[in-house]
Amino acid sequence: MTQTDNDLQERTVFDLRDLTSPVVGAPMAGGPSTPALVETTVRAGGLGLLAAGYLTSEKLADDIAATQATGTRVFGVNIFVPETRPTDRAAVSAFRSALVPFAAERDVVLPELDGLLDDDDHYDAKIDAVVEARVPVVTFTFGLPSATVVDRLHAIDTSIGVTVTSAADAAAAVTVGADWLCLQGPDGGGHRSTFDRYTTPPTQSLDDLIREVSATVDVPLVAAGGIATPERAHQIRALGVPTVQIGTALLRTAEAGTKLAHANALADPAFETTVLTRAYSGRIARGLRNRFIDTFDELAPAEYPAVNTLTGGIRRAAADDPHTINLWAGTGFREAREESSAETVARFA
Repeated sequence: MTQTDNDLQERTVFDLRDLTSPVVGAPMAGGPSTPALVETTVRAGGLGLLAAGYLTSEKLADDIAATQATGTRVFGVNIFVPETRPTDRAAVSAFRSALVPFAAERDVVLPELDGLLDDDDHYDAKIDAVVEARVPVVTFTFGLPSATVVDRLHAIDTSIGVTVTSAADAAAAVTVGADWLCLQGPDGGGHRSTFDRYTTPPTQSLDDLIREVSATVDVPLVAAGGIATPERAHQIRALGVPTVQIGTALLRTAEAGTKLAHANALADPAFETTVLTRAYSGRIARGLRNRFIDTFDELAPAEYPAVNTLTGGIRRAAADDPHTINLWAGTGFREAREESSAETVARFA
């Protein structure tokens, strides 16, 4: 049985328990999450999420429209909550200086310092875009939406999810009005959703996080982070959380927009392990260890999104070089398969 546009036609608000396949396709910013990936995930009975991170509001609106044009009605958009603390100008300047020779070797001109200090990733415009399009599900990473944003989304029957890494953040998310939570364990690929960029992400296991949060909040939960096999998904469900989120498992699927160098590295024996790093964005994220991380990890300050903007031109210029681009991946990256995302969702469901 698969989820079609008519399956939830009579419902006004999305509910995780309505999924015929209890699988969420993680929002993977930077290219992997495409309208095609979202559409196929939904057709397979799961929930597909577009990634709004790094996009302009216009590009996000285009992705939403493209998803809706496939006939997909129930899907979501993930939005990064902007930083509230001011950027450390001196720290960003020092890192920029360290990057200059590396960038010059690749004919990349780095952004000037003044253009790096007040970037909110077009947050307000993206909220406007999802409200205008009446997107059924909106999730937040890196922090909590304001009461005003929660009210605007709930006014159009949008279901709100928040990605959390601790029980304290889970409780705070429920207090502001989250309808469900994505519990993110330490083994997942990409960025950890700590609410403070200076905070070292928790090392608490996903299993223990599930147990603690389940005992303290009363909203539906999604488990995420290192769920690389159907067997692992079964273990999570045995803890009482029926819905799992997968990301790395989708990176090599036909519908994902993953860079070829990234997708190939997941199966390349030259890449043996994942590490946590701030080198690419200034926020802690897990990816395959490569030469860029080895060179710049200890130099990168905890200054997101300034560091992300600084390295963006380098990554674009070296899109085919796995030792320069970010290769976000969870600890179970070797399990990622070349297949349709529908097949992946079916395996994990």
